[in-house]
Amino acid sequence: MKLALIIILVAVGFFVVLEVALRSLFGFGNPLVYIADSQIGYLLAPNQRTRRFGNRIEINQYSMRSAPIEKIPPVSTLRVLIIGDSIANGGWWTDQDHTISSLLTRSLESLNLSNYSEIEVLNISANSWSPRNELAYLQRFGNFNSQVVVLLINTDDLFGTAPTSLPVGRDRNYPDQKPPLALAEVWQRYIIKPQPILEMAALKQEPGDIVAINFEAISQIQTLTSEQNSQFLLLMTPLLREIGEPGPRDYEIKTRARLIDFTQQQQVTYIDFLPLLNAHPDAKALYHDHIHFNLLGNQFISQVIEQSLLPMLSIK
Repeated sequence: MKLALIIILVAVGFFVVLEVALRSLFGFGNPLVYIADSQIGYLLAPNQRTRRFGNRIEINQYSMRSAPIEKIPPVSTLRVLIIGDSIANGGWWTDQDHTISSLLTRSLESLNLSNYSEIEVLNISANSWSPRNELAYLQRFGNFNSQVVVLLINTDDLFGTAPTSLPVGRDRNYPDQKPPLALAEVWQRYIIKPQPILEMAALKQEPGDIVAINFEAISQIQTLTSEQNSQFLLLMTPLLREIGEPGPRDYEIKTRARLIDFTQQQQVTYIDFLPLLNAHPDAKALYHDHIHFNLLGNQFISQVIEQSLLPMLSIK
């Protein structure tokens, strides 16, 4: 009886230590949670803070990966809005201070721009968003009186399907509530085999010209931006496999050509990162994985955005 009690106490102690370690060292047990939305599809639940694998993540009252803001900024504030998917967001592998928006904020602040007493670069983003998600967000919330709206997409976004809330609460990457234990999250995320969401297959078979539909969403974002007296900047980053040889696949080459024609017709200020990265001496060192960027990559992107913003704001 005494031995059994000792074994139980040791087991309980082991699990307590493991639970504490998983929470304190890796942030398990406190993932970011999502909320479903009939128009946007999903967005990060507002007012969240967590730390994942040592990286600090903060979501404000408008589901941005930014500090809390005032809806309408003071007149002397330069406000830039970056909207995009996981590349703009930075994900769990990026500390709050290392996101593209945070890097750009500090860089603009260092310029001591005489016309502005404060710089804000807002980060509206969520994993796997594409132009239609981003359009729906802006239709709901507006552009927060930003002088410039920067739409940051990647090649895959041009083939993005209609917004859906199907993954929320069903895909382990889009939880809608906190797990009871860090151990429970590890079990669900890494041990249990994920169940496919069967309805997603039908969504991916969306009829029509998906690329044209996404172009239309970008066009509507441009129109909204213009109506709110803001300027619009479109940027597209490539997948890692597109850099160098053999380069983009045939369907991507055709879509890129269509995008160039579209931006010229719409008079959209457009920056394609593919030639910039092809000219970089070590572009692969800028990537975290096949699509996302690390700190060096985020620094590179923020520098390009800054170089594009200053002429738009008539700042030399």
